[in-house]
Amino acid sequence: MGLDFGTSGARACVIDDSRSIIWEQRIAYPDATSQNPLDWRTALHGLLHALPKSVAGRLRGIVMDGTSGTVMLCNSELEPIHPALLYNDDRASRQAEQLRGMAPHSHTVCTATSGLAKFLWLTQHCDCTRAAYFLHQADWLTALLSGHPGFSDYHNALKTGYDIELLRWPDWVTALPHSQLLPNVHPPGACIGIIQPEIAAHFGISSQCAIHAGTTDSIAAFIASRVDMTDIGTGVTSLGTTLVLKQISNRRIDSPEFGVYSHRQENHWLVGGSSNAGAGALRQFFSDTQLTELSARIDPMIDSPLDYYPLTKNGERFPINNAQLEPRMKPRPGNDIEFLHGLLQGLANIEAAGYRKLAELGAPKLRRVITTGGGAKNEVWRKMRERLLHVPVEQAMHCEAAFGSALLCHKYHV
Repeated sequence: MGLDFGTSGARACVIDDSRSIIWEQRIAYPDATSQNPLDWRTALHGLLHALPKSVAGRLRGIVMDGTSGTVMLCNSELEPIHPALLYNDDRASRQAEQLRGMAPHSHTVCTATSGLAKFLWLTQHCDCTRAAYFLHQADWLTALLSGHPGFSDYHNALKTGYDIELLRWPDWVTALPHSQLLPNVHPPGACIGIIQPEIAAHFGISSQCAIHAGTTDSIAAFIASRVDMTDIGTGVTSLGTTLVLKQISNRRIDSPEFGVYSHRQENHWLVGGSSNAGAGALRQFFSDTQLTELSARIDPMIDSPLDYYPLTKNGERFPINNAQLEPRMKPRPGNDIEFLHGLLQGLANIEAAGYRKLAELGAPKLRRVITTGGGAKNEVWRKMRERLLHVPVEQAMHCEAAFGSALLCHKYHV
C-alpha cells in the first residue's frame, strides 16, 4: 500500500503482485491551508479503517509519501511540541541567511522553505529539552505505524542538508546545535520494521506487514508515471494543488537562488523545482465540474490576452524565488471562460519558464513531458501546454502519488 499525504488531502492505493490497483481511497483535510498533524493522523486512521478486510489481512508492506519540507519537532511520544511548519512556510528567512554562511555554495538548504532552515527556526524558538526528534511529515506518519521514530529517507532529507552523494549528514550539519535530533537516513523504500501489533489488530492488517522508509509526494508522483530513468531529457510535471517539475538528468544541478534542486534516483538525477502556483489557485474560483465544463469551451491554440501569475497567496519558490511575489489574477473579465483561459495559460507559462530555467542551468534538452496529478486529465490544458512547451505532452498512465509509493513498496517485495 502506498499512502500519499499531499497538499490538500491523503490518498491510499493498494496494488497486487502484478502492480495492478486493487483498492483506492481519498480523504480531504478539513482545511488544507491550516492542516496539522492531527489532521494527518485522522486521515491515516480513516484510510486504514476504510481498507476492505480481505485487503487489510493480506497487506505485506506500506510506504508513506509526504510534502517535501513539511517538518516538526516531537517529544518521545511523537507529540509535536510546536505546530508543524508546512512545505511553503517561509518564516525561516533569517535562518536561511545563517546557512548561507556555513553551507557549500548554492546548497539547496539556503532558502527559507528548506527543511534545515526550519530546523534552525524550530530549535531557536522551542524548548528543545522537550524535543526527542526532528521529523519530516512522512517520517512522523511512518513512525506512527512502525513504532520506530527517528528514521527518514534521503528524498525527504535532501532539503534538510543530507549529503545524497556520500549518504551521510555532512560535518557542517552535525556541528549545528541540537543536531542529535536529526533522523537516521535510509534509502527510500528500505524496510524499517514491522507494523505495531496493536495497530495491526485494530485495523485488521496483517501482523507481518512491513513498514518502509518513505519519499516525497513529488517523487512518488514521478515514480507513478513509470518513466524509465535512462530516458534522459524527459520531464514529469505534477499538476496538483501546486506545480512541480522533475527532469531526468545525467548530472546534478542545484541552484537555490532559483529554487532548483536535484534528487538522487537510481543512477541518475531528477532536477527540478516546486512552484507555489497550481490548481489550488483554480479552486479558489471554480469547482471541478465547472473546470471541466468551462475548459471544454476554450480554444487551446489561441493565446489569452491576460497576463496572470496564479498564486493563492504572496510568495513563490520556482522558477522565481521571491517570498514577496504577489498573485496576479486581475483584471477579471466578466466571462468565466476567458477568465479560466487566462488562469490555465498563466500556469502553463510558469511551467514553460520552469523548464527554460532548468535548461539555462545545464539540464539536458527537454524531449517530452509526462503529466501526473489531477490536472493531467484536462485535455484542453494539455494541448495548451504542448503548444507553449514545443515538445510532446502526454498524460501518465497513472497520475496519483499514492500509486508511486505503492510501486516503491512493491520493489522491496519482489
